[in-house]
Amino acid sequence: MKKELMDILACPLCKGELRLDVVKEGEKEIVTGSLYCGKCNQSYPIEDGIPNLLPPELRG
Repeated sequence: MKKELMDILACPLCKGELRLDVVKEGEKEIVTGSLYCGKCNQSYPIEDGIPNLLPPELRG
């Protein structure tokens, strides 16, 4: 995931602002980490450079 996406991403549940927590970063993108919404207390994982913005009950 490219850091520039933070300018346009919002929580899919409440449309709140997301906070980025980077665990592993490559040269041009975030490889693993998470996105967190303080407004509704939800966390969304970033795995293999892809943010999973599905609601928790729909993640597989």
